[in-house]
Order: sequence, then structure tokens, then C-alpha cells
Amino acid sequence: MTFRILFFAGILALGAQIFTGCTPAPKKKFIGLQLYSLRDDMKKDVSATVAKVGEMGYSFVEAAGYGNGQFYGMSPEDFKALCEANGLEMLGSHAGQSLPDSGSWDAQLAWWDEAIEAHAAAGVKWIVQPSMARNAYESLEGIKRYCEYFNQVGEKCNAKGIRFGYHNHANEFRTEFEDKPLYDWMLELTDPDKVMFQLDLYWIVEGGKDPLNYFDRYPGRFEVWHIKDKEELGASGMMDFESMFAAREKSGAKYGVVEVEKYNFEPEVSCRMSFEFLQNAEFVDF
Repeated sequence: MTFRILFFAGILALGAQIFTGCTPAPKKKFIGLQLYSLRDDMKKDVSATVAKVGEMGYSFVEAAGYGNGQFYGMSPEDFKALCEANGLEMLGSHAGQSLPDSGSWDAQLAWWDEAIEAHAAAGVKWIVQPSMARNAYESLEGIKRYCEYFNQVGEKCNAKGIRFGYHNHANEFRTEFEDKPLYDWMLELTDPDKVMFQLDLYWIVEGGKDPLNYFDRYPGRFEVWHIKDKEELGASGMMDFESMFAAREKSGAKYGVVEVEKYNFEPEVSCRMSFEFLQNAEFVDF
């Protein structure tokens, strides 16, 4: 009797294994990682860190290490090749300069010419200015000048087939001029053909605003998302990602980039957990 029980148990276990083996693996989602998430590791060993990102399952990276024509001390071509050798595309980059004054305007635009050439050599689809200096937040005239500047940079990027955008934090929503958030002024003063917005989903919520409201009022402007939480994705319970993804098409988002700035675990583990959160979430459609 014992033998028969074990035999049939074995048959059932084998059948379960066969059934599981025939079940197709879920399709890998096209999700990127902002390499600032692994900033300390990138300073220690660029090649090993990029390899880890590929092993986690990410499809592309967004750099945060451009300077003097190079990415993390490598030529654009070499850094692109490193990414591709690890199954990753190099699609975007955070880089930028503060608003120039009249005396430095030409030199600043020359910096952009060099930067755009380097990014084109790396094959990126977008360059994002990650922040602005204090003078952007001090007056309406200040943010108007920034928007004029961004329109010029965007025009230069367009000439090389690259989109130019801006990445928010919380202060763009907390700062107001004439009862309107600074971020709204930016959306209205920039040319949609020249400037797109990389909406950081965590920082807009932290800034006290509802992303869905912005998707309704400014549809199509948010071509890239930074998918972020207080720590690892899903850890805080404050982010309603499902509702945001339900409105993704209206927002204009074509790409989603994970960024982890704070961690409950080692940074590599937090980045892996964040990818798995999105990969396993049925509502994520990148």
C-alpha cells in the first residue's frame, strides 16, 4: 500500500513538473534602470555594475555619468558597446547645465553642441536635464528664461534626432507664481515639439499633486516616466501605480525608467526587487 501511494505521488509530481515546464514564461517587459540607482557601484566598477543590471532583467539603461564627452570615463562608443554586450540598450541620459547669463550664453550652447554629439554617438533617444538652479524658483521671469533656454537646447537636440526633456523633483509643484505651480508654467512655456517631460512619479506625489490630473490637462507631454517609490517599488504603499499605468497612453509615456534613490537593502537587491515588482504586475504594459 505504501509503495502504491508513493508511486502515484511520484506520477502526480512528474505530471506537475511537465505541466509547469509547458507553461510559457511571462514575456519580459521593456523596463530601464537609471544608473544613479547604483551610483556607488558605478564609481567602483562600471563594467561589473552594468553586467549586474543586465542580469537583473532590465532592457535598457539611462546614464547619469556624462562629462567631457565621455560616459563614466568611457567613450560614447565604448560605453554603448559595454551595454550591448550585457543585453542592454543605452537609450537615455541625464545631463545639463544651469541657465547661462548673457556673458556665458555662447560658451554654454557650445557645451551643449559637444554633449549632443557625444550622446548621438552613444545612440541615445533622449537627454534629460535633471534639475534647475535656485534662480528658476525665485521669480516668474526666472522660469520664463529657463523655458526659453530649454527650447533652444531642444531645437539643437532635434537636429540630431534626440528628444530633450526635463526631470522634476517636488519643488516644481510646491513653488507657485500667480497661483500656478512652476511645473505648469514650464509645461505651458516650452514648445512640445522641442521639450518633453520625464515625469518622476514619486516626486510629483511627494510634491502634493496628482499625476492623473496632469495627464488630463497636459496629455502627451510626459514621454518618459521615472518609476520611483520612497525606497524599492511598492515598498511605501503610498504610490498608486496601477491607476497611473491605466492612464499611461494618455500621458504620452513611451518608456519607463526605474530609479531607486533610497534603500531598505543593498542597492543591487533593491534594484532587482523593483524590476521584479514591475515584471510581476499585470497592469504594467511597457
